[in-house]
Amino acid sequence: MENQEIYLTPEGLKKLKEELEYLVTVRRPQVAKRIHDAKADGDISENAGYDEAKNEQAFIEGRIMTIEAMLKHAILIKNTANKDEVQLGSQVTVKELGDDSVETYQIVGSAEVDPANGKISNVSPLGKALLGRKVGDQVTVQTPGGVLHFEIIEIA
Repeated sequence: MENQEIYLTPEGLKKLKEELEYLVTVRRPQVAKRIHDAKADGDISENAGYDEAKNEQAFIEGRIMTIEAMLKHAILIKNTANKDEVQLGSQVTVKELGDDSVETYQIVGSAEVDPANGKISNVSPLGKALLGRKVGDQVTVQTPGGVLHFEIIEIA
């Protein structure tokens, strides 16, 4: 993640900052207390509570370092008024050709990907194919399941 640009929407930036704040001010002290209490119980060589707390501490510290690095290299995706062309942050409604169903996706950086909630990465096959395109354009996407063809219905 060293010197890698991390694209974040304002919502994604807020979520990361909130997670960092929670980990530093709540979780870190909780785990430190558990470690302290386990040490106070005596012999830690066979203390499962101590081992579990140390593992959790390692996870929390790793996540804190990851979030701090992401925030250091974050580039904010600005909500633009450009509805003519798909770009980072755009909400794009597409229709798969040969199918009547439509799907709406938001193009986000890889740190915010959440396909279940319609957030796809700008480097995913569909995300890459949509970037720079306009309403009415058709895009072809190579997926593990084969080639899919989409038409862009709306950009918001």
